[in-house]
Amino acid sequence: MQFSSTSNYIVADELALAVQAAVTLEKPLLLKGEPGTGKTKLAEELAASLEVPLLRWQIKSTSKAQQGLYEYDAVSRLRDSQLGSDKVHDIANYIKPGKLWQAFTASERPVLLIDEIDKADIEFPNDLLHELDQMAFHVYETGEQISAKHRPIVVITSNNEKELPDAFLRRCFFHYINFPDAETLAKIVDVHHPTIQRDLLETALEVFFDVRKLPNIKKKPSTSELIDWLKLLLVEDIGVKDLKESNGLMPMFGALLKNEQDVQLVEKLAFMSRRRER
Repeated sequence: MQFSSTSNYIVADELALAVQAAVTLEKPLLLKGEPGTGKTKLAEELAASLEVPLLRWQIKSTSKAQQGLYEYDAVSRLRDSQLGSDKVHDIANYIKPGKLWQAFTASERPVLLIDEIDKADIEFPNDLLHELDQMAFHVYETGEQISAKHRPIVVITSNNEKELPDAFLRRCFFHYINFPDAETLAKIVDVHHPTIQRDLLETALEVFFDVRKLPNIKKKPSTSELIDWLKLLLVEDIGVKDLKESNGLMPMFGALLKNEQDVQLVEKLAFMSRRRER
């Protein structure tokens, strides 16, 4: 299996090799990196390039590992029992398959995305160790053993909000997506804004990287935020001259700066720069 850049997604050589290694080893691919560096997009594009289904399990702070296997709706069964429904005689009517169950029983090899695993409780990854390792689990209510027909390609993303357990990490192939350099960012921008003028792109990238390099900035702008900012510049017909002559905050700064501390920081640095120029 070969995975490379597509018309919608630019993938670095190191990331393409990581995908290949995880598939070869039959291990989950654990992706870390700054928010907005394309971790989730990789799973989407991988499924599209292989022309296979994508099953996405979006993890929240309240997510439990059991939900990925199945959920037993005891309340509905009790209600149907009180109403005299014949459904209650088959407990399978109240078993709702989760994303792992769907992946294991898919008719073709799917891509299973477990997105933002670090949002859940610390025990969440440990609770999935056996299922991801053995690609099987037991349904206690029905006595079934659900085993993978085709071993899914598992992509797990993390934003490093919590440390993941060592036992879980041992079972994954790990790759950290470094923030792209200016050349790679220009290629990514070209996918989304192919008609953008080169001089505007170069100037915008200079401003973008200057913001990311600011000392004490609370939230560095991401790739996705750069794409949004450039879209606004194009829609509002803001050119190179407008970017270079802005005396304070850059035009449409709300696409790049997402909290008041960073806005105040940029304003302060711009003010100090103007004073030095006088």
